[in-house]
Amino acid sequence: MTKSLGPSLPPDLQAALSQSDLASRMDRALPLVTLDAGTRPHPMLCSYLEVLAADAVTIRLAITATGGSAQNLEQREVATLIIAEPERTVYVKCRAAGPPLTVGTLKRFVLTVEEVLEDTADPSEGAVRITAGITYGPPPRLDDPRVRLTLDALRRD
Repeated sequence: MTKSLGPSLPPDLQAALSQSDLASRMDRALPLVTLDAGTRPHPMLCSYLEVLAADAVTIRLAITATGGSAQNLEQREVATLIIAEPERTVYVKCRAAGPPLTVGTLKRFVLTVEEVLEDTADPSEGAVRITAGITYGPPPRLDDPRVRLTLDALRRD
């Protein structure tokens, strides 16, 4: 069952995306869906490293400048960030606010949250729930130059 949580990130989700506890989330992947030229969904996996909630309605996203998702965001300006983890499953529908900032090999987008949808099991499904999110390894080290570039891109004004 899906229910709208409104046009901003709830406090716990904002905290999860704030990078305040980035080291513990470095091995987690988050699907991001944009629209391609044919308006078909175009998925990619990003990580908590590439996403920063600046506040409850603003998400900064730093992704490879030459990738299809960056092109899609520039051209169609919409994306849905999916967080499917044991804590909760939510879909964060966003719109790109202005042109991206290019930082080295990355494009940093500012996304405005338009709606947050929470997905929960139907009561008829009993105690069914997500037991694990998408993880990868080995996670990058915080002192890796690519990590430093991404963090720099996200924190620039």
